[in-house]
Amino acid sequence: MALKSSNLLRSHLFDGFLSRGRREKRKVMAKPVRLKGVDDDLQKILDANMDEAPARRKAREAFKKFQLGIDHILFKTPIDGLKMNESYEVNSRGLEIFSKSWLPETSCPKAMVFFCHGYGDTCTFFVEGIARKLALCGYGVFAMDYPGFGLSEGLHCYIPSFDRLVDDVIEQYSKVKENPKFRTLPSFLFGQSMGGAVALKVHLKQPNAWSGACLVAPMCKIADDMVPPWIVKQILIGVANLLPKQKLVPQKDLAEAAFRDIKKRELTPYNVIAYKDKPRLWTALEMLRTTNEIEKNLEKVSLPILILHGENDVVTDPSVSRALYEKARSSDKRIIIYKDAGHSLLEGEPDDMILRVFSDIISWLDEHSSNTAC
Repeated sequence: MALKSSNLLRSHLFDGFLSRGRREKRKVMAKPVRLKGVDDDLQKILDANMDEAPARRKAREAFKKFQLGIDHILFKTPIDGLKMNESYEVNSRGLEIFSKSWLPETSCPKAMVFFCHGYGDTCTFFVEGIARKLALCGYGVFAMDYPGFGLSEGLHCYIPSFDRLVDDVIEQYSKVKENPKFRTLPSFLFGQSMGGAVALKVHLKQPNAWSGACLVAPMCKIADDMVPPWIVKQILIGVANLLPKQKLVPQKDLAEAAFRDIKKRELTPYNVIAYKDKPRLWTALEMLRTTNEIEKNLEKVSLPILILHGENDVVTDPSVSRALYEKARSSDKRIIIYKDAGHSLLEGEPDDMILRVFSDIISWLDEHSSNTAC
């Protein structure tokens, strides 16, 4: 679930920051959630501290079948005709990275889609359903958990350097693209919310390496009326330098903000390894720095792009996507704003809206893909 945004960096991160002393007295761990249908033994696994990867991996393994059986349109997608593979691989920084692939079983993929997930998320829950739908339409899909996210090694949801995170994504996906089986195929970035910022940074570092990008409610610019006062930013920087890993940033119920469909909103706790605590100080600072940097470089975006946004998104501002569309120098660009829709277009909307968004994505990918043989 992609749930961090420029708006939240203002309304939830800075507005209450000056009362930090009062907040530090509160418990920083998220309140345990009791899931329906979960027995006491599974609940103990769920309630464990998931700051480190072993606890998250244990929780995912225990809940894997349970998760995919919940009543959500994404998990009703059949897997017949798909080849799926999960792996752990140590990267050049010595971190064990989890990745997963979904490929058509009997045909050559039309193109490759490389997924960049959102803040606090993982590629093993809602992304699983999204990837299945794309793969069943003929696309090879690859996804990874960033260091510190999901099943990958690292302190949970701690981003010491956004640039380094992007380099880790480039390293992981470059190895896939260099595979002789896929080398001649078009390759697309697919970014949701914070993953939109990741995808754009990947493109800016590799301007000629990608066939296009699909950005869903991307976090790519701080809206003008959301920029925090200079003094507040300086306070944030000062405290973050002293307590970079502390979970001190206030946060509201992001599922309520992102999921328009109430029944689907009730399913978000089943994403058991998603980060649910208050954001860490340095992570928040890195996200602010990154969006400021992207804002200054929107004119450098040159690849074909499809931008999708909900009109009523209160997590990432639709006007930000409009700014990207207007400023990007891409000659091939399209934006779709969905009336009445919220932030989580592929997870939190009524079924008819989810299917409509998928249809728009598949149509765009089909238009930009060729039948190059593997």
